[in-house]
Amino acid sequence: MARDNPVRTGVQSNGEEPLPNLVTIVGRGVPSAFEVTVDGEIEAVSDDPVADTTIVSGSAVEGSIEVGVTRLRFSGELANVHLVDWSGTPAPESASTPSVHVEYNV
Repeated sequence: MARDNPVRTGVQSNGEEPLPNLVTIVGRGVPSAFEVTVDGEIEAVSDDPVADTTIVSGSAVEGSIEVGVTRLRFSGELANVHLVDWSGTPAPESASTPSVHVEYNV
């Protein structure tokens, strides 16, 4: 899958502060997939974001999680979050999908 923008690791390439808002996705021990879309820019916060998360474009991320935490920084407003468990059952119908926490201006 081609990327529109490179994956970044929390500090913008021009040396500015990280993007102001934070999405945290917490796995619940079941393989699950997620998609997050914002109306600004979004980037992964990770030591190895390519292995942890796939950046689809400058404003959308998709990836998978089973255990642990995935963090994404973004600007603007959160537009959409889509979560499904291993069988394709979406949240909130599945108790196995990851939990999502959104913080603005952190």
